[in-house]
Amino acid sequence: MGALCCRPQPIDFDGEVTLFHFILLRCVGKGAFGKVRVVQHKQTRQLYALKYINKAKCVKMKAVPNIIQERRLLEEIDHPFVVNLRYAFQDDENCFFVLDLMLGGDLRFHLERLGSMEEHVVRFYVAQLSGALSFIHDMGIMHRDIKPDNILLDEKGNAHLTDFNIAVHFSERKLTGVAGSMAYMAPEILAKRGYSYQIDWWSLGVCAYELIFGRRPFRGRSNNDLTYSITKDPLKWPEDAEKKCTRAGMHVLKGLLERDVHRRVGCKGNGEGFQEFQRLPWFHSIDWETIESKEQIPPFMPDTKKANFDASHELEELLLEDNPLKAKARKANQENLSAEMRQMEEQFTSYDFKKMQRRSYYPHNQQLISTATGTSSGVASSRPVTPADGLRPDNGIRINSSSLEYPNGSGEMVRGEKQEKEFS
Repeated sequence: MGALCCRPQPIDFDGEVTLFHFILLRCVGKGAFGKVRVVQHKQTRQLYALKYINKAKCVKMKAVPNIIQERRLLEEIDHPFVVNLRYAFQDDENCFFVLDLMLGGDLRFHLERLGSMEEHVVRFYVAQLSGALSFIHDMGIMHRDIKPDNILLDEKGNAHLTDFNIAVHFSERKLTGVAGSMAYMAPEILAKRGYSYQIDWWSLGVCAYELIFGRRPFRGRSNNDLTYSITKDPLKWPEDAEKKCTRAGMHVLKGLLERDVHRRVGCKGNGEGFQEFQRLPWFHSIDWETIESKEQIPPFMPDTKKANFDASHELEELLLEDNPLKAKARKANQENLSAEMRQMEEQFTSYDFKKMQRRSYYPHNQQLISTATGTSSGVASSRPVTPADGLRPDNGIRINSSSLEYPNGSGEMVRGEKQEKEFS
């Protein structure tokens, strides 16, 4: 009789998706109020990344509107070079995002190990990511936090954009709130005179420069110094720049890091900017017809025999986690919820990519009102209330990160200074 009562309940795969539909595998990332695990769907056997966010901690850190907005934005997007949402659901303790699994690690992970990357590798990533940017901009979405940490590689080496935690819809009305990671912010954000989707192209330029030369183009020992450098300093190149990058490549970097948004490469509207971008001489070796189908072989393949993330996360989960994740049936009584918990319950809705068509919540998510604070976290406020580095694991697969605070106050990894020179 005892064995009979402990028999597991059959899983209803035709019903709404729940954690019971997945096998929990290794933990690959963690942050202030959430973690990332590899999971396998029990029916399809497909592997995914499961990002789960503790509701109570989310409420405490006033990040409820962020989570809902990210969930809604991700439902709109489906692109070969974006880490796409496949399922979304919640239980009594957590909100869950089930995303495309990227086993190749993030570009920060690889940059810290390699020091820099070869120009042809970076060109391939820029080509792929430019397609993702063009796609989300055509949908009226700007990312606002493009950096190596938020670019993930799949096991073959294709680049994908992730972390839409502070992404927003944009319109003709410019935003003014400061949002993102300071070292990658466009000058128009820091000038506080209004900005739009063009900021993403600047951030892509900072990433490309950093990946090729192993250092960022604008630096400072304090936030004030960094702000001045981004908004005023001329673009300079390392002394050995011509050994690492062709003139055609430097021309693209200079075009992306153009302070005048009307002259910044890739920024013309109606898709014209992306078409011009594709025609630049630097990309003559790129077959734009086949790149989105991933038929081209990436020039850098991550080492699949090694973990491309910090393996200590799994050990911590085993030894230190006092409330390990497991599937639990939901409580029937949901009457006495706080306003924030009720908001998550009602607005973090389930999603199943196999059963539902993607849709846009715009313009509703433009004015997503927190029932707890009565403040807007969409386009009107520009900057959703988010804790600094709210969900950033140390390496590998990233969860969410949007920080204006840095260990040395400047948004820079400390590196030895090199001689620089200017190129026209």
